[in-house]
Amino acid sequence: MDHESVHHLMNTHFLAEVYTLATLRNFPVIHPLYKLLFPHFQDTLFVNTVGRKDLMESDQAPFRISSLGNDGMIELMRRSISEMTYSSLCLPENITARGLESIPNFYYRDDGLKLWNIINSFVRAVVEYYYPSDSEVCKDTELQEWISEIFTHGFLGNKDAGFPAGFNTVEEVIKFITMVIFKVTGQHAAVNSGQFDYCSWVPNGSLLLHKPPPTTKGQSSMKTILETLPNVGETVSFAAMVWVLSKKYTDTVPMGTYPEERFDEPAIKQMIKEFQAELFLPQ
Repeated sequence: MDHESVHHLMNTHFLAEVYTLATLRNFPVIHPLYKLLFPHFQDTLFVNTVGRKDLMESDQAPFRISSLGNDGMIELMRRSISEMTYSSLCLPENITARGLESIPNFYYRDDGLKLWNIINSFVRAVVEYYYPSDSEVCKDTELQEWISEIFTHGFLGNKDAGFPAGFNTVEEVIKFITMVIFKVTGQHAAVNSGQFDYCSWVPNGSLLLHKPPPTTKGQSSMKTILETLPNVGETVSFAAMVWVLSKKYTDTVPMGTYPEERFDEPAIKQMIKEFQAELFLPQ
């Protein structure tokens, strides 16, 4: 439940919705940061709207019939976001804070940091092109309104947790936009795309237990395990959910592609080509 409600639903989908709405509300379509960000958000509102309906609203919706139910999941997310920090959303700082820099065979760290650095390099090039100095950042009222709305509605005004309420430097903009793009691409893939492989075998991670977990060793049996796990109908509901979530659809747009070609500047087009090359995408 913690994985599905907090790390997947809230930290990627629901925060992405905040970024999407702030982008639509505060940036005109000709703003360079709109052009940079929106391809990563173009299906967010549709997916989240359909997801709420199919996963939470009907009587047999997977989240509704889970052990926590909708109210419990919302409470779990509420508690989690009250403890969230900006550094926890930034992969290099997250890895360091958890002491995971040197453990062997940690592929999430190794692949994730490569992707973070590629995104950061691209974002740096684009942002520095449009904002050659900190003063350019400070006087961009649309940019300031964008981050203010995210701070207020996404991070609940929690400045003590390190979230920016405004931008004063180019570096702050680069870091935040890197985090946003990483969260809605690589991080979402990490917590979503393998769910069917793992969770379709319900004992690996069920959303529903009919009995509490045992507290004493040696007291479980096949009978008590089967009484605890979901029945066939509930299992099918959960398996169908993770199949839909994990499925790769034919209209998927790979990261690094900008099919609407909103950028006109030759320099930015070259940056996109270099970004694609770093991501091993065909030119």
